Amino acid sequence: MRAGAYSPNHIGNDAAIFNAVADQLRKRGCIVTIYSEDQFNNGDVKEDIIVNMCREMESIHKLQKLEDDGALVINSGYGIENCTRERMTRILIGSNIPYPDSIIVNTDESVKDALKKAGFTQCWIKRGDFHAMHKEDVSYVRHPEEAQEVLQEYFLRGIKRAVINRHLVGDLIKFYGVQGTPFFFWFYPFDEGHSKYGHEAINGKSRGLEFDKEHMRDICHKASEVLDVKIYGGDCIVSPEGDIRIIDFNDWPSFAPCRQEAAPHIAKCILSTIKERK
Repeated sequence: MRAGAYSPNHIGNDAAIFNAVADQLRKRGCIVTIYSEDQFNNGDVKEDIIVNMCREMESIHKLQKLEDDGALVINSGYGIENCTRERMTRILIGSNIPYPDSIIVNTDESVKDALKKAGFTQCWIKRGDFHAMHKEDVSYVRHPEEAQEVLQEYFLRGIKRAVINRHLVGDLIKFYGVQGTPFFFWFYPFDEGHSKYGHEAINGKSRGLEFDKEHMRDICHKASEVLDVKIYGGDCIVSPEGDIRIIDFNDWPSFAPCRQEAAPHIAKCILSTIKERK
């Protein structure tokens, strides 16, 4: 299970989807033992098929070692690390996945001139080294001077690298998907009151902008493949022109608004992956 520190405002939801998938696997004849992330790091897990929502860097590196030694790990420890902000940004841009214009910086450098040269005014600053654990790990700023102040705060917090994304105007959409299955779910989080940190208010209520639903699904599925994450979710922006860009991608999110629908598909994905290995 995911350690509570990595489920900000979603501890119950993260536990609920994990338990729902475990129940689905048991119904299909699997023997499932549930461990905490602490138990995993303490060496209590001996099984060679590991289904996990881990986020601690110690856990991620341990998962990677187990994979290298032949264990089956879902989601892959390498995939989980790929969802940390800087790696995700480099992989998505390098794979031609639609993504905001971005600058990757050290938090102790001056960025005002670079932002002005790139034409960035409103933008998002996100810690580059890890998943977001606090509201301040993702910060909306209105001009380069404010961006510099936020970077200074990151530096004082010990965060050495940051990704700066250009702010995109349009409808914010949250999505969930499972590789190898027909499951894909999307909705407007602000309209549904679904929020982790309240950032959804920046884009505000959706306007119902027209876009190609199949194209969005294809983009998200391709992102899951290049990031190596089978059970995934994230956020994208639909522009007034109907363009779709992914702005965030997460390994095994809560699936909170579609948990009961998603759980059987996640179990099917896990079982299919086990059969492929055999």
